[in-house]
Amino acid sequence: MLIVISPDKINVPAGAVIQVPATWQDYQAVANQRGDGSIPRLKYRNGELLLMSPLPEHGKDASFIADLAKVLLDAKGFEYDAFTPITMTLPEFGGIEPDYCFYIEKLEQVRGKKRIDWQVDPPPDLVLEIDVTNYSAAEDYLPYRVPEVWMLKRNILTIHQLNGSSYRLSPVSAYFPELQLQAIVEQYRQIAYDQSSSQAIRQLRQQFC
Repeated sequence: MLIVISPDKINVPAGAVIQVPATWQDYQAVANQRGDGSIPRLKYRNGELLLMSPLPEHGKDASFIADLAKVLLDAKGFEYDAFTPITMTLPEFGGIEPDYCFYIEKLEQVRGKKRIDWQVDPPPDLVLEIDVTNYSAAEDYLPYRVPEVWMLKRNILTIHQLNGSSYRLSPVSAYFPELQLQAIVEQYRQIAYDQSSSQAIRQLRQQFC
């Protein structure tokens, strides 16, 4: 299938990642042309526009990891709001679309809001990214000062925590310091693929709730 990026049509085959020089105005034009859809995903940084059309694996993992996070947050009694799809933008500088994001500690600052101003309102406390096609990196979230990013790449979950002007790998999540999150994800993700996502989440809930 051909890749097409024109004023009239955007066509990016599943699994493809396109990277082209662009201005902020170019990014806005492509985003407006895409409209209310979420495919292809768009990212703007350092004068480049990236487009990515997710594979089915991407969507399955994003949904599963988000559901897993919700079960664990519920088990610990956290109040939270979760968002997907969502576009985070800093005008003239960057735009990014996390797979899932959570407001936990900063929930009160955005509670009830239907629109978030990324120059004024706080960033999400937690962002989830599924990287099947080498499209994503935790460092993409540095301009937004997201405190914690979970990245699933090559079937392995890594936890990235903001440390000054960079992210550092952490063996544990700030929200679940007592849990070996990587092992939990590996165990229940395998159940999701061997049986079903619902079976995996059901078993997870039985263990932790």
